[in-house]
Amino acid sequence: MPLIVLMEDDAATRMLVASVLKKDGYDVLSSDNGANGLALVREHKPDLVISDIQMPVMDGFAMLQALRADPAIAEIPVILLTSLLERAHMRIGMTSGADDYITKPFRPGELREAASAQLNRREMRAVAQATAVEAAVTSALEEQKHQLARLYEQKLAAGLSEKWPEAEGGTEDEKFASATVLFVDVLNYAALAEKLTAEELSETVRKFYNNAGDTVHLFGARHMQFVGEALLAVFVNSTDTLSVNHGLRAARAALGLVDAAKRVQKYLQAQFPHHKLPLFSVGVALHSGPVALAKLQDPLHGEIRILPVGDVVNATLLLQKQASNAGWTVVASVPMLRGITGAAQTGGRAMITLPGRTQPMDAAELLSLAV
Repeated sequence: MPLIVLMEDDAATRMLVASVLKKDGYDVLSSDNGANGLALVREHKPDLVISDIQMPVMDGFAMLQALRADPAIAEIPVILLTSLLERAHMRIGMTSGADDYITKPFRPGELREAASAQLNRREMRAVAQATAVEAAVTSALEEQKHQLARLYEQKLAAGLSEKWPEAEGGTEDEKFASATVLFVDVLNYAALAEKLTAEELSETVRKFYNNAGDTVHLFGARHMQFVGEALLAVFVNSTDTLSVNHGLRAARAALGLVDAAKRVQKYLQAQFPHHKLPLFSVGVALHSGPVALAKLQDPLHGEIRILPVGDVVNATLLLQKQASNAGWTVVASVPMLRGITGAAQTGGRAMITLPGRTQPMDAAELLSLAV
Protein backbone atom coordinates (compact mmCIF):
# COMPACT_ATOMS: atom_id res chain seq x y z
CA MET A 1 0.00 0.00 0.00
CA PRO A 2 1.26 3.55 -0.71
CA LEU A 3 2.67 5.29 2.35
CA ILE A 4 1.77 8.94 3.07
CA VAL A 5 3.39 11.22 5.66
CA LEU A 6 0.94 13.84 6.99
CA MET A 7 2.12 17.03 8.74
CA GLU A 8 -0.61 19.09 10.44
CA ASP A 9 -0.52 20.85 13.82
CA ASP A 10 -4.31 21.05 14.20
CA ALA A 11 -5.38 17.78 15.81
CA ALA A 12 -8.91 17.80 14.34
CA THR A 13 -7.70 18.41 10.80
CA ARG A 14 -4.92 15.84 11.20
CA MET A 15 -7.45 13.23 12.34
CA LEU A 16 -9.83 14.04 9.47
CA VAL A 17 -7.16 13.84 6.75
CA ALA A 18 -5.67 10.63 8.16
CA SER A 19 -9.13 9.03 8.40
CA VAL A 20 -9.99 9.84 4.77
CA LEU A 21 -6.67 8.49 3.50
CA LYS A 22 -6.80 5.29 5.56
CA LYS A 23 -10.32 4.56 4.30
CA ASP A 24 -8.87 4.67 0.77
CA GLY A 25 -6.31 2.02 1.73
CA TYR A 26 -3.25 4.20 2.29
CA ASP A 27 -0.84 3.78 5.18
CA VAL A 28 -0.45 7.11 7.04
CA LEU A 29 2.25 8.39 9.40
CA SER A 30 1.35 11.68 11.13
CA SER A 31 3.26 14.54 12.76
CA ASP A 32 2.16 17.78 14.39
CA ASN A 33 5.14 19.84 13.13
CA GLY A 34 7.40 20.09 10.11
CA ALA A 35 10.63 19.02 11.81
CA ASN A 36 9.28 15.69 13.08
CA GLY A 37 7.45 15.19 9.81
CA LEU A 38 10.66 15.68 7.82
CA ALA A 39 12.38 13.10 10.05
CA LEU A 40 9.59 10.62 9.23
CA VAL A 41 10.05 11.29 5.51
CA ARG A 42 13.80 10.68 5.71
CA GLU A 43 13.31 7.46 7.68
CA HIS A 44 10.41 5.89 5.76
CA LYS A 45 10.75 7.36 2.22
CA PRO A 46 6.95 7.68 1.70
CA ASP A 47 5.18 7.83 -1.64
CA LEU A 48 3.56 11.21 -0.84
CA VAL A 49 3.80 14.07 1.66
CA ILE A 50 0.79 16.18 2.68
CA SER A 51 1.74 19.22 4.78
CA ASP A 52 0.13 22.25 6.39
CA ILE A 53 1.95 25.60 5.92
CA GLN A 54 1.60 27.20 9.36
CA MET A 55 3.20 24.80 11.87
CA PRO A 56 5.43 25.14 14.94
CA VAL A 57 9.17 24.31 14.94
CA MET A 58 9.38 24.18 11.13
CA ASP A 59 6.69 25.55 8.81
CA GLY A 60 5.60 23.97 5.55
CA PHE A 61 7.79 26.13 3.29
CA ALA A 62 10.94 25.41 5.33
CA MET A 63 10.11 21.70 5.34
CA LEU A 64 9.58 21.75 1.58
CA GLN A 65 12.90 23.52 0.99
CA ALA A 66 14.76 20.98 3.14
CA LEU A 67 13.03 18.05 1.43
CA ARG A 68 13.89 19.27 -2.08
CA ALA A 69 17.51 19.86 -1.01
CA ASP A 70 17.95 16.21 0.10
CA PRO A 71 18.68 14.01 -2.96
CA ALA A 72 17.40 10.91 -1.14
CA ILE A 73 13.87 12.30 -0.82
CA ALA A 74 13.79 15.20 -3.30
CA GLU A 75 11.54 13.38 -5.78
CA ILE A 76 8.72 12.69 -3.32
CA PRO A 77 5.58 14.67 -4.33
CA VAL A 78 4.27 17.24 -1.85
CA ILE A 79 0.73 18.60 -1.44
CA LEU A 80 0.36 21.76 0.69
CA LEU A 81 -2.69 22.54 2.82
CA THR A 82 -3.54 26.25 2.98
CA SER A 83 -6.29 28.70 3.89
CA LEU A 84 -7.57 31.64 1.80
CA LEU A 85 -5.56 34.15 3.86
CA GLU A 86 -2.33 32.22 3.20
CA ARG A 87 -2.85 32.15 -0.55
CA ALA A 88 -0.85 35.34 -1.01
CA HIS A 89 2.23 33.12 -0.73
CA MET A 90 1.03 30.07 -2.60
CA ARG A 91 2.93 30.69 -5.82
CA ILE A 92 6.21 30.69 -3.92
CA GLY A 93 5.27 27.24 -2.66
CA MET A 94 4.42 26.04 -6.16
CA THR A 95 7.60 27.46 -7.75
CA SER A 96 9.86 26.16 -4.97
CA GLY A 97 8.76 22.57 -5.33
CA ALA A 98 5.17 21.89 -4.24
CA ASP A 99 3.24 19.66 -6.64
CA ASP A 100 -0.29 20.71 -5.67
CA TYR A 101 -2.26 22.46 -2.93
CA ILE A 102 -5.65 22.11 -1.24
CA THR A 103 -7.52 25.06 0.23
CA LYS A 104 -9.12 24.71 3.67
CA PRO A 105 -11.89 23.89 4.30
CA PHE A 106 -11.84 21.08 1.75
CA ARG A 107 -14.13 18.22 0.83
CA PRO A 108 -12.88 14.62 1.31
CA GLY A 109 -13.27 14.13 -2.43
CA GLU A 110 -10.81 16.94 -3.15
CA LEU A 111 -8.24 15.30 -0.88
CA ARG A 112 -8.74 11.90 -2.53
CA GLU A 113 -8.40 13.33 -6.03
CA ALA A 114 -5.24 15.29 -5.20
CA ALA A 115 -3.57 12.33 -3.48
CA SER A 116 -4.52 9.95 -6.27
CA ALA A 117 -3.20 12.32 -8.96
CA GLN A 118 0.19 12.67 -7.29
CA LEU A 119 0.57 8.94 -6.61
CA ASN A 120 -0.38 8.13 -10.20
CA ARG A 121 2.17 10.65 -11.40
CA ARG A 122 4.86 9.02 -9.24
CA GLU A 123 3.90 5.59 -10.61
CA MET A 124 4.20 6.92 -14.16
CA ARG A 125 7.76 8.01 -13.43
CA ALA A 126 8.65 4.55 -12.08
CA VAL A 127 7.17 2.86 -15.16
CA ALA A 128 9.08 5.21 -17.43
CA GLN A 129 12.38 4.32 -15.82
CA ALA A 130 11.63 0.58 -15.93
CA THR A 131 10.42 0.43 -19.55
CA ALA A 132 12.90 2.82 -21.19
CA VAL A 133 10.16 5.15 -22.50
CA GLU A 134 11.23 8.00 -20.23
CA ALA A 135 11.20 10.62 -22.98
CA ALA A 136 7.55 10.01 -23.90
CA VAL A 137 6.35 9.88 -20.31
CA THR A 138 8.42 12.95 -19.36
CA SER A 139 6.60 14.83 -22.09
CA ALA A 140 3.27 13.67 -20.67
CA LEU A 141 4.32 14.66 -17.16
CA GLU A 142 5.39 18.09 -18.38
CA GLU A 143 1.98 18.58 -19.94
CA GLN A 144 0.39 17.48 -16.68
CA LYS A 145 2.56 20.04 -14.87
CA HIS A 146 1.29 22.77 -17.20
CA GLN A 147 -2.27 21.61 -16.64
CA LEU A 148 -1.75 21.81 -12.87
CA ALA A 149 -0.33 25.32 -13.28
CA ARG A 150 -3.36 26.37 -15.33
CA LEU A 151 -5.71 24.85 -12.76
CA TYR A 152 -3.86 26.70 -10.01
CA GLU A 153 -4.25 30.01 -11.87
CA GLN A 154 -7.95 29.29 -12.39
CA LYS A 155 -8.44 28.51 -8.68
CA LEU A 156 -6.57 31.66 -7.72
CA ALA A 157 -8.61 33.82 -10.10
CA ALA A 158 -11.86 32.29 -8.88
CA GLY A 159 -10.88 32.92 -5.27
CA LEU A 160 -10.09 36.54 -5.99
CA SER A 161 -13.31 37.18 -7.85
CA GLU A 162 -15.29 35.67 -4.96
CA LYS A 163 -13.44 37.63 -2.30
CA TRP A 164 -12.99 41.00 -3.97
CA PRO A 165 -14.94 41.39 -7.24
CA GLU A 166 -13.49 43.97 -9.60
CA ALA A 167 -15.45 46.96 -10.81
CA GLU A 168 -16.84 46.87 -14.33
CA GLY A 169 -14.52 48.44 -16.90
CA GLY A 170 -15.80 51.15 -19.18
CA THR A 171 -14.62 53.39 -22.01
CA GLU A 172 -14.21 56.55 -19.89
CA ASP A 173 -11.56 57.45 -17.33
CA GLU A 174 -12.28 56.05 -13.89
CA LYS A 175 -12.25 58.49 -11.00
CA PHE A 176 -12.16 57.43 -7.37
CA ALA A 177 -12.74 59.88 -4.54
CA SER A 178 -10.85 57.55 -2.21
CA ALA A 179 -8.18 55.02 -3.18
CA THR A 180 -4.90 53.72 -1.79
CA VAL A 181 -1.74 53.80 -3.89
CA LEU A 182 1.05 51.28 -3.20
CA PHE A 183 4.55 51.79 -4.59
CA VAL A 184 7.31 49.21 -4.07
CA ASP A 185 10.90 49.55 -5.24
CA VAL A 186 13.85 47.16 -5.09
CA LEU A 187 16.56 48.72 -2.93
CA ASN A 188 20.25 48.14 -3.75
CA TYR A 189 19.26 47.36 -7.34
CA ALA A 190 22.34 49.10 -8.79
CA ALA A 191 24.63 47.34 -6.30
CA LEU A 192 23.13 43.96 -7.20
CA ALA A 193 23.64 44.74 -10.90
CA GLU A 194 27.38 45.15 -10.25
CA LYS A 195 27.66 41.72 -8.64
CA LEU A 196 25.34 39.63 -10.84
CA THR A 197 25.27 38.97 -14.55
CA ALA A 198 22.36 40.37 -16.53
CA GLU A 199 20.80 36.91 -16.68
CA GLU A 200 21.22 36.32 -12.93
CA LEU A 201 19.81 39.75 -12.07
CA SER A 202 16.88 39.23 -14.43
CA GLU A 203 16.06 35.87 -12.83
CA THR A 204 16.29 37.37 -9.33
CA VAL A 205 14.00 40.30 -10.10
CA ARG A 206 11.60 38.03 -11.98
CA LYS A 207 11.45 35.68 -8.98
CA PHE A 208 10.42 38.59 -6.75
CA TYR A 209 7.91 40.22 -9.09
CA ASN A 210 6.22 36.95 -10.07
CA ASN A 211 5.26 36.66 -6.42
CA ALA A 212 4.72 40.40 -6.00
CA GLY A 213 2.20 40.41 -8.83
CA ASP A 214 0.30 37.52 -7.28
CA THR A 215 0.32 39.19 -3.87
CA VAL A 216 -1.01 42.48 -5.23
CA HIS A 217 -3.71 40.76 -7.27
CA LEU A 218 -4.69 38.50 -4.40
CA PHE A 219 -5.53 41.48 -2.22
CA GLY A 220 -7.73 42.97 -4.91
CA ALA A 221 -5.70 45.69 -6.65
CA ARG A 222 -7.77 47.56 -9.22
CA HIS A 223 -4.69 48.32 -11.33
CA MET A 224 -0.95 47.68 -11.29
CA GLN A 225 1.96 48.52 -13.56
CA PHE A 226 5.75 48.51 -13.60
CA VAL A 227 7.73 51.73 -13.28
CA GLY A 228 11.27 50.71 -14.20
CA GLU A 229 12.19 48.00 -11.70
CA ALA A 230 9.47 49.28 -9.33
CA LEU A 231 5.76 48.42 -9.13
CA LEU A 232 2.78 50.74 -8.70
CA ALA A 233 -0.65 49.47 -7.66
CA VAL A 234 -3.99 51.14 -6.97
CA PHE A 235 -6.55 49.71 -4.53
CA VAL A 236 -10.18 50.89 -4.46
CA ASN A 237 -13.37 49.74 -2.76
CA SER A 238 -15.38 47.36 -4.91
CA THR A 239 -19.13 47.39 -5.40
CA ASP A 240 -19.27 44.52 -2.88
CA THR A 241 -20.02 46.37 0.37
CA LEU A 242 -18.83 43.37 2.40
CA SER A 243 -15.29 43.46 1.01
CA VAL A 244 -12.35 44.65 3.11
CA ASN A 245 -11.61 48.37 2.60
CA HIS A 246 -8.91 49.35 0.13
CA GLY A 247 -6.49 50.67 2.77
CA LEU A 248 -6.41 47.43 4.74
CA ARG A 249 -6.00 45.32 1.61
CA ALA A 250 -3.13 47.53 0.43
CA ALA A 251 -1.46 47.27 3.84
CA ARG A 252 -1.71 43.48 3.75
CA ALA A 253 -0.22 43.46 0.26
CA ALA A 254 2.65 45.72 1.40
CA LEU A 255 3.59 43.39 4.25
CA GLY A 256 3.31 40.41 1.90
CA LEU A 257 5.79 42.07 -0.48
CA VAL A 258 8.29 42.50 2.35
CA ASP A 259 7.98 38.78 3.15
CA ALA A 260 8.49 37.94 -0.53
CA ALA A 261 11.70 40.01 -0.57
CA LYS A 262 13.01 38.09 2.45
CA ARG A 263 12.47 34.81 0.61
CA VAL A 264 14.37 36.12 -2.41
CA GLN A 265 17.23 37.09 -0.07
CA LYS A 266 17.36 33.49 1.20
CA TYR A 267 17.38 32.30 -2.42
CA LEU A 268 20.36 34.56 -3.22
CA GLN A 269 22.27 33.36 -0.17
CA ALA A 270 21.76 29.75 -1.23
CA GLN A 271 22.38 30.36 -4.93
CA PHE A 272 25.43 32.63 -4.64
CA PRO A 273 27.09 31.84 -1.27
CA HIS A 274 30.46 33.31 -2.29
CA HIS A 275 29.32 36.47 -4.09
CA LYS A 276 29.04 38.71 -0.99
CA LEU A 277 25.90 40.28 -2.44
CA PRO A 278 24.18 43.33 -0.97
CA LEU A 279 20.92 42.65 0.86
CA PHE A 280 17.89 42.13 -1.37
CA SER A 281 15.22 44.29 0.20
CA VAL A 282 12.35 46.54 -0.81
CA GLY A 283 10.86 49.85 0.24
CA VAL A 284 7.08 50.25 0.17
CA ALA A 285 4.94 53.39 0.44
CA LEU A 286 1.17 53.69 0.98
CA HIS A 287 -0.91 56.84 0.58
CA SER A 288 -4.67 57.41 0.22
CA GLY A 289 -6.80 60.02 -1.49
CA PRO A 290 -8.47 60.78 -4.84
CA VAL A 291 -7.02 58.92 -7.85
CA ALA A 292 -8.00 58.72 -11.51
CA LEU A 293 -7.21 55.89 -13.92
CA ALA A 294 -6.79 57.67 -17.25
CA LYS A 295 -7.29 55.64 -20.40
CA LEU A 296 -4.78 56.60 -23.08
CA GLN A 297 -4.39 55.25 -26.59
CA ASP A 298 -0.95 53.94 -27.54
CA PRO A 299 -0.07 55.88 -30.76
CA LEU A 300 2.17 53.05 -32.03
CA HIS A 301 -0.05 50.03 -31.43
CA GLY A 302 -3.49 51.58 -31.03
CA GLU A 303 -3.98 49.83 -27.69
CA ILE A 304 -5.73 51.43 -24.72
CA ARG A 305 -3.39 51.79 -21.74
CA ILE A 306 -4.22 52.78 -18.16
CA LEU A 307 -2.26 55.54 -16.41
CA PRO A 308 -2.87 56.30 -12.71
CA VAL A 309 -2.84 60.07 -12.27
CA GLY A 310 -3.27 62.54 -9.45
CA ASP A 311 -1.30 64.17 -6.66
CA VAL A 312 -1.70 61.06 -4.48
CA VAL A 313 0.19 58.96 -7.05
CA ASN A 314 3.11 61.40 -7.29
CA ALA A 315 3.28 61.86 -3.53
CA THR A 316 3.45 58.07 -2.97
CA LEU A 317 6.51 57.74 -5.24
CA LEU A 318 8.28 60.58 -3.42
CA LEU A 319 7.30 59.22 0.00
CA GLN A 320 8.81 55.80 -0.70
CA LYS A 321 12.18 57.29 -1.62
CA GLN A 322 12.40 59.54 1.44
CA ALA A 323 11.23 56.86 3.88
CA SER A 324 13.71 54.30 2.51
CA ASN A 325 16.51 56.81 3.03
CA ALA A 326 15.38 57.04 6.66
CA GLY A 327 15.49 53.25 7.07
CA TRP A 328 11.73 52.56 7.05
CA THR A 329 10.70 49.46 5.10
CA VAL A 330 6.96 50.22 4.85
CA VAL A 331 5.78 53.81 5.24
CA ALA A 332 2.12 54.86 5.35
CA SER A 333 0.74 58.36 5.26
CA VAL A 334 -1.51 59.40 8.13
CA PRO A 335 -4.49 59.85 5.73
CA MET A 336 -4.04 56.21 4.73
CA LEU A 337 -3.66 55.02 8.34
CA ARG A 338 -6.89 56.74 9.38
CA GLY A 339 -8.75 54.29 7.15
CA ILE A 340 -7.40 51.30 9.10
CA THR A 341 -7.51 52.73 12.61
CA GLY A 342 -7.16 50.00 15.20
CA ALA A 343 -5.68 47.48 12.77
CA ALA A 344 -2.24 48.99 12.17
CA GLN A 345 0.80 48.53 14.40
CA THR A 346 3.17 51.43 13.70
CA GLY A 347 6.70 52.37 14.69
CA GLY A 348 8.23 55.79 14.23
CA ARG A 349 6.24 58.79 13.07
CA ALA A 350 7.61 61.92 11.38
CA MET A 351 6.83 64.88 9.17
CA ILE A 352 8.61 63.83 5.96
CA THR A 353 9.75 66.50 3.52
CA LEU A 354 9.02 65.56 -0.09
CA PRO A 355 11.21 67.05 -2.86
CA GLY A 356 9.58 69.96 -4.68
CA ARG A 357 6.80 70.37 -2.10
CA THR A 358 6.45 73.08 0.48
CA GLN A 359 4.33 71.08 2.93
CA PRO A 360 5.84 67.96 4.59
CA MET A 361 3.77 64.78 4.83
CA ASP A 362 2.75 63.29 8.17
CA ALA A 363 3.61 59.57 7.97
CA ALA A 364 4.52 56.56 10.10
CA GLU A 365 6.38 53.28 9.71
CA LEU A 366 3.94 50.37 9.30
CA LEU A 367 5.18 47.31 11.22
CA SER A 368 2.29 44.85 11.23
CA LEU A 369 -1.49 44.43 11.28
CA ALA A 370 -3.51 43.42 14.29
CA VAL A 371 -6.07 41.60 12.13
